[in-house]
Amino acid sequence: MNNSLVRSVFSAMLLLGPFAAASAQTCSKQSPPHTVALLELYTSEGCSSCPPADKFVSNLRNAGLPAEQVVPLALHVDYWDYIGWKDLFASHAYTQRQRWLSGLANTRTIYTPEIFVAGREVRDWAASRRGGVAGAVKRINARPAQADIGIALGKATSGSLPVEVRTSAAPGSKLFVALYENGLASKVKAGENRGATLRHDYVVRDWIGPIALSNERKDGKAALSRALAVPAGAAAKNLGVAAFVQTDKGEVLQALSLPLCSG
Repeated sequence: MNNSLVRSVFSAMLLLGPFAAASAQTCSKQSPPHTVALLELYTSEGCSSCPPADKFVSNLRNAGLPAEQVVPLALHVDYWDYIGWKDLFASHAYTQRQRWLSGLANTRTIYTPEIFVAGREVRDWAASRRGGVAGAVKRINARPAQADIGIALGKATSGSLPVEVRTSAAPGSKLFVALYENGLASKVKAGENRGATLRHDYVVRDWIGPIALSNERKDGKAALSRALAVPAGAAAKNLGVAAFVQTDKGEVLQALSLPLCSG
């Protein structure tokens, strides 16, 4: 089945599936023929060297890297909490994921800030456009997509967001889904950033996965219908959903993001 036909089939599934009728779906998006780069920033409010990386990721769109090229996610880790400031956005699950990615690269030490693009560490992330994140993203974009992803979002109500993700990829790949939030700010009262007001975007607030892409036919297709937890007080305009497909070796086959729709 060629890529255009796969995309047509998935678009039809998103529009006509039972989820759409049941949840008053307001918007949907389909992944492009090229590979969209997944960027993961591992950061912490307890880390004095992290704010520049947070700002760098927040400015990706202004730097000329749109959603069609890169899906950024900021995952706050918990191993800096002991020095006096508990990061409210941190999760031990994100620490474990960082250890997994580092283990794939045979790296024993994890640190913040650390940036991965498509599952591979980028140490010179702030380098010129030929290198760093911009260069890594462009190299990923040059590859044909190895997976198809479709996201459909319902209306956020009562602290939850109905989400449907459909994907097709090689059997054995894994699907991940994340709710992210922009426009966050914290007044830090302890630790290395004491007295600072830190601002964050693309912060992961809910996380689903890994979900194996296999079934009785072993065709690599999967459909996920789930309600993601929306943080109390979060403004819909600051929320979005990201989905990506990754192999056990860390290769990201495709990524996609969709902000919540207005109205």
